Amino acid sequence: MNSIVEFWGQMISNPLLFIAVALTLGVILVNGWTDAPNAIATCVVTRCMPPKAAILMAAVFNFLGVFVMTKISNEVAVTITSMVNFGENSGRTIIIVLCAAMLAIVIWAIFAWLFGIPTSESHALIAGLTGGAMALQGLEAIVWDQWLKVVYGIVISVVLGFGFAWLICKFVTKICYNADRPKTEPFFRGAQIVGAASMSFMHGAQDGQKFMGVILLCVFTLQGTGATGSTFEIPTWLMILCSIIMGVGTAMGGKKIIKSVGMDMVKLEKYQGFSADIASSLSLVFCSVFGLPVSTTHVKTTAIMGVGAVKRLSAINFGVVKEMVLTWILTFPGCGLLAFLVTKLFLLIFN
Repeated sequence: MNSIVEFWGQMISNPLLFIAVALTLGVILVNGWTDAPNAIATCVVTRCMPPKAAILMAAVFNFLGVFVMTKISNEVAVTITSMVNFGENSGRTIIIVLCAAMLAIVIWAIFAWLFGIPTSESHALIAGLTGGAMALQGLEAIVWDQWLKVVYGIVISVVLGFGFAWLICKFVTKICYNADRPKTEPFFRGAQIVGAASMSFMHGAQDGQKFMGVILLCVFTLQGTGATGSTFEIPTWLMILCSIIMGVGTAMGGKKIIKSVGMDMVKLEKYQGFSADIASSLSLVFCSVFGLPVSTTHVKTTAIMGVGAVKRLSAINFGVVKEMVLTWILTFPGCGLLAFLVTKLFLLIFN
């Protein structure tokens, strides 16, 4: 699948593929609502950039993240698409399962967005694919060694996000202790814009690969070729398309999440926002290099907690943190069960 014309022809000739791709693009749009705003939240609430400019920057750097990281390593995409086993079922049956899983993820994400709680689309994707596959194959659907990478990612991303943020913010506080604060404002304004750009880049590197990998998995399934590390290649036009859709999603619903992450959890100053963004980016680079699918929301929120802890623990709004943690805990069983039920319904009706 090298050209958009060829891809469009495949969708026109196969309505089931068209539906699967449309639902996956819907998930990417919702990802723009719920995950992408985290990358620019601190930059906006500290008034380093206006929302519209920040959203445009996020869209550009999301695309660059997908493009560059895919050229370096496709391990994150491969992990996502190989963590479940669909058995010897037909391509049509597998596409039905993928359609059901994507629909379940959209429903779950919209529910979380309505309450202004940053949900993890990465975890929802993992839960949705697993729940859908289990509806078809039972526990045999789970490829446990790939699922372990998800567990490692959750633990490592929390430790790195909080730890890097605390260390960086502590270091910045020490070296700027006697500095004239108004004179440092221009530097940290520019530095935070760089930090937000790097976060958007790494969001694309992580989340962009995951969701576009699902689209290609649909195509490979129907072709009967499979998706392996050696053949998994993402066309440039698909990167551009998904980046645009993600940017539209951020523009539609991002302000609610920006407020929740950047304002409600910790009252941030520019040097704190810079510290959180750089710490999050470093954490995501580490996880991406080792092929660990992690939540950008997870990393960013724990980094914000880390910079808040430098000042004092009471600076963190633990009520908001509790809501976020509860959402993370519920995502795997909740979205997984929803995908399981929707898949059973779809198989009953369409298979």
